Amino acid sequence: MTSLPYFSVIVPSDEISTRALVREMARHRGAVYMRTGRPKAAIVHDVATHFEIGKAVRLRDGKDVTIVANGGEVAESLDAAEALALEGIQAGVIDMHTVKPLDKTLLLEEAKKTGRIIVAEEHQIWGGLGSAVAAFLSAHHPCKMGFVAIQDTFAESGKPEELLERYGLTAPHIVTAAKKILTP
Repeated sequence: MTSLPYFSVIVPSDEISTRALVREMARHRGAVYMRTGRPKAAIVHDVATHFEIGKAVRLRDGKDVTIVANGGEVAESLDAAEALALEGIQAGVIDMHTVKPLDKTLLLEEAKKTGRIIVAEEHQIWGGLGSAVAAFLSAHHPCKMGFVAIQDTFAESGKPEELLERYGLTAPHIVTAAKKILTP
């Protein structure tokens, strides 16, 4: 959907962001596509959180690495940041609920601050959030990057938690990706 001109693409992370972003879609002028997951998602946002199409939400501040995620990967990223903190690694977490238009301001700020970006998404490695982030940063602030996504294969059917593990989309995989780009 990101390849369609003038389309906004939204991937909320929980029921709070879904409700707020549906209201934003109703107010938005233009075509909007929202992708949601099947299973009940962990609540990661407070009801007071402000949502706007094209403006990401910083959930956790960090100085060593920034994890940019959307959908169910936001909760996994917060778990990964907690695990990294136990090892003395400060990981920021950004809910990039809008893939298009991308929040370039916050993304650039994070890339300049940490110099290391992990993108976590329940999507193919090509054509989603990771591709959008990489295209933008390669032109505006190249930095070390890692990607947690489905690796160019057809996904199978199954229980959501089993599929997340099978395709490497869980918190431990995000931790591994972060440690990989933190090593010199």
